[in-house]
Amino acid sequence: MNVNVLIKNARIVDGTGSPWYRSDVAVGGTKIAAIGAPGTLAKSCTANKVIDAQDRYLMPGFIDMHTHSDFVTLREPEARSKLCQGVTTQGIGQCGYSAAPIRDEYLEAFQQYCGFLMAGVTPDWTWRSFGQWMDYLNRLNLGTNIASFVGHGTIRIAVMGFDKRKPTEVELKEMKNMVRTCMAEGAIGMTSGLIYAPGMYSSAHEVSQMATGMTEFSGLYESHMRSESDDMIASVRETIEVGRKAGVPVQISHHKAAGKNNWGKVKESLAIVDAARKSGIDVTVNAYPYAACSTTLRAILPGWVQEGGMAALVKRLHDPLIRNKLKEEIQQPAVDWDNYYYLSNGAEGVVLLFFPATPQYEGKTLEEVAKIMQKGPLDAAFDLIIKNEGTDTCAYMAMSEEDTDYTLRHPATVIVSDSIPSPPGTKAHPRVASSFCRVLDVYVRQRSVLTLETAVHKMTAFPARRMGFHDRGIIAPHMAADLVLVDMQRIRDNATFTDTDARPEGIDMVMVNGCVSIDEGCFTEKFAGSVLKS
Repeated sequence: MNVNVLIKNARIVDGTGSPWYRSDVAVGGTKIAAIGAPGTLAKSCTANKVIDAQDRYLMPGFIDMHTHSDFVTLREPEARSKLCQGVTTQGIGQCGYSAAPIRDEYLEAFQQYCGFLMAGVTPDWTWRSFGQWMDYLNRLNLGTNIASFVGHGTIRIAVMGFDKRKPTEVELKEMKNMVRTCMAEGAIGMTSGLIYAPGMYSSAHEVSQMATGMTEFSGLYESHMRSESDDMIASVRETIEVGRKAGVPVQISHHKAAGKNNWGKVKESLAIVDAARKSGIDVTVNAYPYAACSTTLRAILPGWVQEGGMAALVKRLHDPLIRNKLKEEIQQPAVDWDNYYYLSNGAEGVVLLFFPATPQYEGKTLEEVAKIMQKGPLDAAFDLIIKNEGTDTCAYMAMSEEDTDYTLRHPATVIVSDSIPSPPGTKAHPRVASSFCRVLDVYVRQRSVLTLETAVHKMTAFPARRMGFHDRGIIAPHMAADLVLVDMQRIRDNATFTDTDARPEGIDMVMVNGCVSIDEGCFTEKFAGSVLKS
């Protein structure tokens, strides 16, 4: 038998959660051709390339099903920072934000809506429909496979702009039909971002009705819930109920309990998930391996001041009376929006990452920046929002290590990065560069929060099934040849909040669709990612 690649002397962690075992793996074309006991395949196969694993661990390629790589892929389709972590498939279109469908009438508002996710990219906007967006991506030299959800917020803007109101019956039907069309054009599900305008203006009824557009496709509903803080328990119940009413599987995005007074609530929320699963509702969660979350600085603002989009927000922030009202609201606990200023214990818990109009402040806390600007921290925040026009990203120190451990251990948890990229040379949350290596280094090797086999399952077969891909995520004959060779003695998570793009160590070989893209730690400049559709 002629094969492209023979990998010998490997410890196989196959993605199923089963204990590792020693074996050889043959790859023919884009698929795994055969698996055999050590030494057996060399007798029956003729290989163009032989890789001696030398007792290192061979795993399925990691599947990062929750990323915000939508626009950075236009600038860096090779996705080198993902490949360096062993990621071979990415899921985009998260938290209600997808790059399509769009309409000319609201294109400017849509650009501002997505500003903090664009990573400095200026798209040419030559697509409009979801299918056209898929075709656009497929023409790129992709380093990883890409699969996309459609965003509830994106569709709402296309139909209603940033209006803070209920949709009419005609509008709701149109939005539901748009979801159905996007699914037919290759979307793997629908996501919502209910802490962001305009998602925060929608009701559970609206979201569940739109989600019924996925029912015939068995698409996944994934939600950045209405609250991850004081009202998180009610939000978990709402998210599960949306899926139940729509008749679709559900996944809670980047599950957490933000704010010190909420730490520990994940035990109650995950018990609700367990009870729902026991009753027959298909619900899971995902989480990233950090106790700091990340989003735009606008996450400190209530919904009313964001109505009408970025231009309207900037105008309001110039008004001293509105500023005073905001200061009063932001410094108090809130249940109708996730006030990340309060949840992070004030300005000292807010770290500025990507701020293109004010790069001199990147890497500093809001408290430090306010002192430099010689004004109060909230006035400083308002000025930064105005100057950066919604393109910024921050980290918020609002989570608990114990909660993170508990959530990652839970059997219904998929591991993701929730990466929000930034332009080269600027700051980003270290999860962009190192999430999957951090799991192997910190949570497996150093702290034993997870066994190696459980961690790999949560990063491979588990997310593959949630995305509806049954030909990936497991090392077995006829499965896609997305593979990662890892030296667990050398694995190191190097990215920090000061050196946010430091490359991890220990990922020695990465194969995507049978093509070796990283060989002994070096890029081969061969990339074979593709667009995956439902």
